[in-house]
Amino acid sequence: MATELKTNKAAFYANPGTTEIKIVELDIPDPGPGQVLVKLSHSGVCHSDLAVCKNSWGYLPYPTPANQIGGHEGVGEIISVGEGVDGSTIGTRVGVKWLNSACTTCEFCLSSLDASCRSATVSGYYTPGTFQQYCLAAANYVTPIPKGLTSELAAPLLCGGMTVWSALKKASIQPNQWVAIPGAGGGLGHLAIQFVKNSYKAKVIAIDAGTKEEFCKRLGAEAFFDFRKYSDEELAKAIKDITGGAGAHVVLVTAGSQKSYDQALEMIRPGGKMICVGIPEGEETPIKGAVPSNIATKQKQIIGSALGSLQETVECLAAAEKGEAKVEVRIEKLERLGEIFKDMEEGQLQGRVVLDLS
Repeated sequence: MATELKTNKAAFYANPGTTEIKIVELDIPDPGPGQVLVKLSHSGVCHSDLAVCKNSWGYLPYPTPANQIGGHEGVGEIISVGEGVDGSTIGTRVGVKWLNSACTTCEFCLSSLDASCRSATVSGYYTPGTFQQYCLAAANYVTPIPKGLTSELAAPLLCGGMTVWSALKKASIQPNQWVAIPGAGGGLGHLAIQFVKNSYKAKVIAIDAGTKEEFCKRLGAEAFFDFRKYSDEELAKAIKDITGGAGAHVVLVTAGSQKSYDQALEMIRPGGKMICVGIPEGEETPIKGAVPSNIATKQKQIIGSALGSLQETVECLAAAEKGEAKVEVRIEKLERLGEIFKDMEEGQLQGRVVLDLS
């Protein structure tokens, strides 16, 4: 194996339940059957990484083990392949995603529901992720990166981008419809604004903290509401007023906030859709107002959307290459991961942080 370094620098979750990070030097792994070894140049930092590091998602089946290598938005070059893998892929620039592997042949994978594959493994959760310089991945599940996308801009699209791309497809948005986006200034939300505007030619109502108003409007949002300044009822009324009295056609909840879900149903017009993407931390709570009478008589739809499929990831990257969305990134070094997590906890980030692993 030809590598420039003799060791692999990685970030461990030193004490899951906290944001404590330990930088270590490891041996470079060898790819097994069906695997490739990717020399990573960049990795996005996603709110899901923070949730896994802090053990804050109660729905996960097991706690995060100590010394887990997190990360799931990695871009780099294949430098070695395992048994059964075509050697001509060496030198290809690829992305490693939240799903490190999936079978690709079950009914769920064949229906673009890869996240429900019973054979899937998750990067950064019981499978070493992309907060390291060399990463193993399933050869049949890495995604080629288009030539027109730089690695630092491609990385966040491998989770944040393809997740909202898949969710928007499920929403069946038509031109000039109103789409409300709680969490619009965050990693997923700021991409959703751009895809709604540029790919679907629809109108955006951005919902977030007031410090992100200029950011969201610069990306194309027609209106902005600071959720902290309204009661749930007042926010729903304001959105109905701006949409002609009926409410939004779609509410895409990108925020991992229970309050965002509790507000969402009353923002939707009859026949409208709430697309559930963000997952709140802590104990799970039913969505306010999600009672049969409200859903049935007003003909509202509640749709879940987790990640995107292999094909949807390719579509998302192609759309970004055409200029339909551009990730707002801040480049940092791996050693600052713990501080970045703290910024996330405090809601200080706009767009995404991408780690330079060189």
